[in-house]
Amino acid sequence: MPMQRLDKILASQSVGSRSEVRALIKRGRVRLNGEVAKKPELKADPETDKIEIGGELLHFKRHVYLMMNKPGGVVSASNDTRMRTVIDLVPESLFRRGLFPAGRLDRDTEGLLIITDDGDFAHRMLSPKSAVYKLYEAQVSAPIGEREIALFREGIRFQDGTSCLPAELTVLCAGETPKVQVRICEGKFHQIKKMFLAVGCKVLQLKRVKIGGLVLDEKLKPGECREMSEEERRAVFFKQNP
Repeated sequence: MPMQRLDKILASQSVGSRSEVRALIKRGRVRLNGEVAKKPELKADPETDKIEIGGELLHFKRHVYLMMNKPGGVVSASNDTRMRTVIDLVPESLFRRGLFPAGRLDRDTEGLLIITDDGDFAHRMLSPKSAVYKLYEAQVSAPIGEREIALFREGIRFQDGTSCLPAELTVLCAGETPKVQVRICEGKFHQIKKMFLAVGCKVLQLKRVKIGGLVLDEKLKPGECREMSEEERRAVFFKQNP
């Protein structure tokens, strides 16, 4: 990795702001390869050099990847002056500057959401070329039959002319307000809700349970998040036949 200023490295790992980090260095609290670092402009390779703060070794992470079980009532945004965001739910131990939700879920939609500071990862995941499928579970307001399943399979067309790619609709539990599963490869604005409205249903509850091959950890309570493993990051791009 290219050499970087010591204060920049520490600030990127949420040790503190640049000014707070400089103060730590001035107080002799930072060591670089066993020697007290006296200047914030000292250059270091964060992946190979040994950096200690207050006697504790810094475990450098170029990027952070979090799996969140998003609750209803919060917005998928980095910041919002009026409403609580998913970033507000990230605990201090996992927080770092630059975090953002990779993709969005509606305010009242729950389930799997990836939060990261890796723009390249998010772009690849959201790019149509990657064909990353998402799996949702929903409860809807009217029975679902072969007609609705066929319309989803053909690709729903909205009244404004917007066309959706073919989607897979499966009934999990039949009834007057059935539980269904929807598998799509798009993320248009309010897409699933609009798709059901187009076939005469209203979505009562909606939860995303899978992105690519990554499955929501059901041990996570709504609003909780944890770091993703390297295997889980790779699973996002797992190719599965449509």
